[in-house]
Amino acid sequence: MIDFVLAVIAAGVNSAGGGASVTPQTATAPAAVVAPAETPAPTALATDLTVTPSNPTISIGENVAIGGGVAVGGSSLLEGTDEAARPAAPAVAGAPAAPTAQFNMAVVPAGLVAEDQTPTGKFTTAAEVRPILNATKGNWVAVREYDGKDLLYVTHLWGWRCGLAAMAISVNDEPMQNWPLPACHMKYSTPNAMLEEDGLPYLSLQLGAVQSIEIQIVYDDLSMDRARFERGNVLIP
Repeated sequence: MIDFVLAVIAAGVNSAGGGASVTPQTATAPAAVVAPAETPAPTALATDLTVTPSNPTISIGENVAIGGGVAVGGSSLLEGTDEAARPAAPAVAGAPAAPTAQFNMAVVPAGLVAEDQTPTGKFTTAAEVRPILNATKGNWVAVREYDGKDLLYVTHLWGWRCGLAAMAISVNDEPMQNWPLPACHMKYSTPNAMLEEDGLPYLSLQLGAVQSIEIQIVYDDLSMDRARFERGNVLIP
């Protein structure tokens, strides 16, 4: 019986060996996933970026700084330059002093007293007439050749005389002399009007004699002014 079992087993083994061979299958590993190339880190600049709160300057490298001036090669083109390296500012010449008028006090009448400067509306104070005389200084005097003579007029000054205390005149650099002013006619609406009794507002001199004139006035607040005129600038027809 045992022999029969062994024979059956042997026959089964022989029949299996004559059949189709089974090739064992080998599992293929999936293709490896290639990781994307890693982006190289940016190459560090050979710089030194520095910001300090007290001096907000960014230094780029050794030779350039932004903020507080651009320093190139150790010297600055803007603010922050070494005081020793900064060129000295050119000296600025001072403005020339305004010339001071020289007044001849010898011809100012003694005892003048400053008048009240409350405006009257009739041009009888320095405060009222000074702006007019300042603006019309070129008209203070005039020269006219008439009837074989030079007539030197001061009509314009007489026309505003109520704001004046005194007037003096010099012709051709001769010594200055006081020229008394007519009184103001306060009872009229135009106190500066020239009446017949006031006399004539001109001097009569030899024809062609007047070459230059200087006038000095004292306002009734005791301030003063002075002007010089050449014949050609004040000659009228």
